[in-house]
Amino acid sequence: MRTRSPLTALLAAALAAGGLTVVSAGPANAAVIDVSTAAQLKSALTTVSPGDTIRLADGTYTGNFKATRPGTSGARITLTGSAGAVLAAGGGYGLHLNGASYWTVHGVTVRGGQKGIVTDAANGVVIDSVTVHDLDMEGVHFRDSSRDGVLKNSRIHDTGQNGRGMGEGVYVGSAGDLSDRSDNARILNNTIGPGVGGESVDIKEGTTGARIIGNTFDGDGLTGANYDDSWVDVKGNDVLVEGNKGSRTTNNGYETHTQRSGWGCGAVFRNNSSNLTGATGDKQLAVNVTNSGPDCRTTVYASNTVTGGKGLTNIAVTP
Repeated sequence: MRTRSPLTALLAAALAAGGLTVVSAGPANAAVIDVSTAAQLKSALTTVSPGDTIRLADGTYTGNFKATRPGTSGARITLTGSAGAVLAAGGGYGLHLNGASYWTVHGVTVRGGQKGIVTDAANGVVIDSVTVHDLDMEGVHFRDSSRDGVLKNSRIHDTGQNGRGMGEGVYVGSAGDLSDRSDNARILNNTIGPGVGGESVDIKEGTTGARIIGNTFDGDGLTGANYDDSWVDVKGNDVLVEGNKGSRTTNNGYETHTQRSGWGCGAVFRNNSSNLTGATGDKQLAVNVTNSGPDCRTTVYASNTVTGGKGLTNIAVTP
């Protein structure tokens, strides 16, 4: 281990306790921390500093893993491994980034437990190329005003397995809590479903500026419980839904709702492809808008397409 910042003593203790391997990396005072056991990972999560990388060997890491140390916008903290590096929770959260802003989580698999990856009050988190599956509840949750979060190039399936009719693939914000400003979430180029026991993406009231772009949704797993009858439900403001492809739904492809006054407004739907074949609900629309009006506008462009069902949308289409 090389000499660096005041964290040297802590890392030395971690080496003695858990057998971590630390080698030089990247910017000055940064390190790569190689881990291969759950104990080593938990130790690394408590000693990591801005700019550092925690590198997981392939294998199963059993337990609940929590990070509270933030990076910075100029010196992110990275947790990385292949899909063969599996965080396996028996309950609770697989990976909890609690106040851990400016983290990048790359490549790993998270399975089992209540929820997969949860961010609380953690800004600028990037979750990239992960696999999340076999959970009691939702796959990825940006919560407690976790702003500017990104989920991209990832695979989420088989959530909501506790039989309660919940288990969204991606959940942004908190139901009924307008103080949760998990704004500007980016949900990009993911594959969500099958076996997702709720909407593939649920954007809650109180949040603004989400971007849902280039994803593939498979709604095989929707139960109709708790009103989950679409791939995406928009309850936040100024949400862009663009270039997504969806198949297999119980009713609609995309929906907007006003759960709290002034919310669920400003959504834009563009270049989405919806296959509603097999839908049996009452509407069977690619985009079902429940709240459009002069003070709460929704825009559905003619570039959206639909196969099966009963039509594209229930509002005027914009050329």
